[in-house]
Amino acid sequence: MEQMHPLDMAGVRPKIIDALGVSQQAISNWKAREVPIEHCASIEKATDGAVTRKDLRPNDWHLIWPELVKSRKQPAKAA
Repeated sequence: MEQMHPLDMAGVRPKIIDALGVSQQAISNWKAREVPIEHCASIEKATDGAVTRKDLRPNDWHLIWPELVKSRKQPAKAA
């Protein structure tokens, strides 16, 4: 079963349109292509975290926002 695109979540598009001042067509274009990097943090904020930067850019978020990557610290080895 195909997963729903984050921009199709209920109530998300009106929040994005209001917060970013973009058109419905722009959002449809982003869905078909990719959400521009410069809008992702604003979308995350406008949706109160319901749609995250990770959701919007699943293939490259870790390269764009490395601070979102949780460090994988290994426990100290016993001597």
